[in-house]
Amino acid sequence: MRRALLVYLALLVPIAWLAMKYSPYALDGDGMAYMDIADLMRTHRWAGVVNGYWNPLYPACMALFQRLFHTTRWNELHAYYVLNYFIFLASVAAVLLFVSALVKLRHQMNPLPAPLLGIDSLSLLGAALTVIAAQRELSMAFMRPDALLQALMLLAFAMLLQSLATTSMVYPALLGLFLGLAYLAKSFAFVVAFLCIAVMMLFQFWVQRRRPLRILAAGSLALLVFAAVAGPYIAALSRQKHRFDFGDSGALNYAWYVSGTVKMHLEPWMTTSFGSARVHLIHPEEQLLAHPGIYSYRAEPYGTYPAWFDPTYFHERITPVFNARRLFRRDLRNLVLSVRYLFNHPEAWILLALLLVCGARLDLPGVRGGRARWRSSAFSLPPLLLGVAMWGIYALVNVEERYVTLAYMAIVLPLFAALHSAPDDPAVNPARARQDIHAGISTPVGSPAMLPPDSAQTSSSWQRRSATAMVALLAFLALGESLRIAFEQRRGQSAAGLPAAWYSPNIFAAARGLHALGVGSGDSIACMGTIACLNDPYWMRLADVRVLTEVYNPDPTHLMEEFQGLPNRSQVLAVLKAQGAKVLVAAFDPGAVTGRTPASAGWIRLGESDLYALPLNLPTPPPAAPVTLPWDSTGAAKP
Repeated sequence: MRRALLVYLALLVPIAWLAMKYSPYALDGDGMAYMDIADLMRTHRWAGVVNGYWNPLYPACMALFQRLFHTTRWNELHAYYVLNYFIFLASVAAVLLFVSALVKLRHQMNPLPAPLLGIDSLSLLGAALTVIAAQRELSMAFMRPDALLQALMLLAFAMLLQSLATTSMVYPALLGLFLGLAYLAKSFAFVVAFLCIAVMMLFQFWVQRRRPLRILAAGSLALLVFAAVAGPYIAALSRQKHRFDFGDSGALNYAWYVSGTVKMHLEPWMTTSFGSARVHLIHPEEQLLAHPGIYSYRAEPYGTYPAWFDPTYFHERITPVFNARRLFRRDLRNLVLSVRYLFNHPEAWILLALLLVCGARLDLPGVRGGRARWRSSAFSLPPLLLGVAMWGIYALVNVEERYVTLAYMAIVLPLFAALHSAPDDPAVNPARARQDIHAGISTPVGSPAMLPPDSAQTSSSWQRRSATAMVALLAFLALGESLRIAFEQRRGQSAAGLPAAWYSPNIFAAARGLHALGVGSGDSIACMGTIACLNDPYWMRLADVRVLTEVYNPDPTHLMEEFQGLPNRSQVLAVLKAQGAKVLVAAFDPGAVTGRTPASAGWIRLGESDLYALPLNLPTPPPAAPVTLPWDSTGAAKP
């Protein structure tokens, strides 16, 4: 298994590079907000970096790779893909350290039973689970901090287990360091940090019976280091909000998903949209027109799309209120999402079930051995409890696969580490047999203890060999699937004639089309519709514009029909012109923009994209641009 693990890791490095290289474009509004923060870091505009929704560590890494690759807007995605590749490798290293610390604690607390999986098998399984997550919810094409958070939290869990396996004070300090970095990646880690430190202290006191003074010293050291790393950002955020604040993403998501508060464009008079939350907005979006809703984002000085650059700014003073009925309904939905996650990640739990069917046993507190054994079998409890707690926190608000992958790994790997082969076999465990005899425990007829020693050893060896073979098969199949996906994506890139997998013809063509109209270099524009404004907004950043005005329309279909049906369409355009917007951009079905109706007249298709621009305040007539359909002035089709 050691050779298999080394071969696996050697193959993993180039295969992961291919998976990164050929991952297709997958950017969303979250990723663009992180890029905007990275730009602010490079230009030392620190006031805009302090953000109540997005934490600074991932954009700091982006800013570093911007400098390393000397990026422009047109090639920056390549640099971010490479960044995510190194984060993925860090996640693999972190899971290996986590497994090593788990096995070390298992050996220190529970040396007698014969473990079914050794350190190499467990490491191979952990690496395989990381690969599977990268194939699905933690793809290297996503500009999100979830993979970075996973790597840092796994390192923190490894330091937690090391602090339990040894008496060195280095590991509590490292625990505080990685927890602090994890918080800087995502504010969710703030709560988990205190849970980790509490679990460390409680386990040392209740299970390991260490001296209270030493326990207090270890916990205090971890807490001090955490405060030293996370404290400056918490202080800056609290100063900005004029209250103690470590991040408002959790409270806002609770308001949106549990309290039922409207997520976008909430106004103080919209009391029916507050849900069960208390809402006292101190600087809401400026509503310029009620029907259709037109909103101005000029109050937020930062961000390409200020509405999502810092959602806490326009939603300041939304306070969720506990409502049992709403929480129960949301919990039922999150239960369904959790089950869906398990069925989307069946490999580990199917393997666990197969091993149990083949005779393996779980050595968990309360499963066997009674009270005399619970302390020695409690080595798996710290990560198990933390995994369940993290999943439970997300289950109260919103379960997404990228959120709970870390919790899933923290639960699954300790369960596999707790598997034992023939745990009561005296041939495997003579010391345990002597303990049972002295305790007056008889061996049932037909149990492995009644078999000849050679037979018992052969049975136990067969279980371990079968288990390692199953783990190796799962791991290499997952790696092979990554290679297959990479080559499949490469064929798709070649067939589409793309210069790079991360290149989106639609988005890049839209940005070039705006430049052809003379729009760019920080110009203010307006957008209309969910697709253009929120779902796929990277064209804004590529074109170097700021969307300061939005015509809100949550329905992504029939946008041209709705625009044509507006009785006050001229008023809408007048409001947008008064805001100084150079153009109005929206996404339409190309067949809907014919130029033969008053609503579709004047719209210019941006290259070969599905985005169109309507000139509003262009200083000169726009240059000729490709039309949607080849109609001449008489309405007859050109030859």
